[in-house]
Amino acid sequence: MKTLRTKPKVDPVQQTESASDAMIELHSVVKKFSNAAGEFTVLKGVDLTIKRGEFVSIVGKSGSGKSTLLNMVTGIDHPSDGHVVVNGKDIYTGVTESQRSRWRGKNLGIVFQFFQLLPMLTLLENVMLPMDYVDLYDFDERPARAMELLTLVGLEKFANKLPVLVSTGQQQLAAIARAMACDPPLLVADEPTGNLDTRSADKIIQLFEGFVAQGKTIVMVTHDPSLTSRTHRNIIISDGELINETISRSLPQLRHRHMLEFTRIVGEKIYQPNETIISRDQHVEQFFMIRKGEVEVVLLDGKKKEYVLSRLQAGEFFGEMELLRGGKSIANVRAGSQPVEIQTIPREEFLRVINESPITAEAIGEIVQKRLNERQIADSRSAHR
Repeated sequence: MKTLRTKPKVDPVQQTESASDAMIELHSVVKKFSNAAGEFTVLKGVDLTIKRGEFVSIVGKSGSGKSTLLNMVTGIDHPSDGHVVVNGKDIYTGVTESQRSRWRGKNLGIVFQFFQLLPMLTLLENVMLPMDYVDLYDFDERPARAMELLTLVGLEKFANKLPVLVSTGQQQLAAIARAMACDPPLLVADEPTGNLDTRSADKIIQLFEGFVAQGKTIVMVTHDPSLTSRTHRNIIISDGELINETISRSLPQLRHRHMLEFTRIVGEKIYQPNETIISRDQHVEQFFMIRKGEVEVVLLDGKKKEYVLSRLQAGEFFGEMELLRGGKSIANVRAGSQPVEIQTIPREEFLRVINESPITAEAIGEIVQKRLNERQIADSRSAHR
């Protein structure tokens, strides 16, 4: 995003940016609340790393803890335990509320579902407000900076109008311009398209994609599947715990509670290049999901010569055919030319959950049939070699 050349004033509280490529690091974050009914835990030891330049969506049912998670990242609330590091700074340890507030003004842009524009200020004045608050950019430069941002979101003609005089979509665009007023490296958005029509929502996401292309990091809470498909990562939170991302990618039809059950028991192993994962005629006792790397499914032709039937990538799985239909493996499965990270679910747990999730069973059944068809075609070709 184009910015004014004026150098911002340096805040003595600002910590030098970490050399790490992580923008957000949560380490064993716990959040507990107490009320008349007693104490309850909303976040249960959350560990999360989000890299610089990532566009991440966070989803979860009402009460799952996603808004509390956002509040940890933005410094709006305090963790009961654990550490939160954002842009290289531990934002809670040894930091006062006043220091955190100023730090937030320079490092975070926050977009709310209901805009939170001040009704008595024009759109231009709303966008200038964060600059005034943290004393960023020279006073005379701020109107030009605000107008530049309103132009970026297509609202330059409405700069002097009050929020009530523009549409809800335009109010959200103004809120995004305000969030970017101090050119923060991180933008956090809580249901930013929840009150917008499809066209307005698409324009918001296009803006976000543009910011990410310029190196910004964006974390967005949303319930809209059409939006999660446009982000780099989709993080699911359930009952205060993060669901394993390999599981959610491999088995997206599963209920969140089943994903969480798998998350708690998942195993992991790294295989070296060309190392055998499953041998032909081997009994399969686990469901395999690829976290990182490539896996080759290898068959023998009529002359006992190996050939690669298929190559599976991160987010794909194997072993389901043997688990669902019984019997031994019909092929050799090995790591590709690079190390591959595999995550596994034991046979009994996999079959139990699949029996409880007909939609997942149907989706996996379709993949099984497709792979059987590929095998039959491969066998036919092999017979004619």
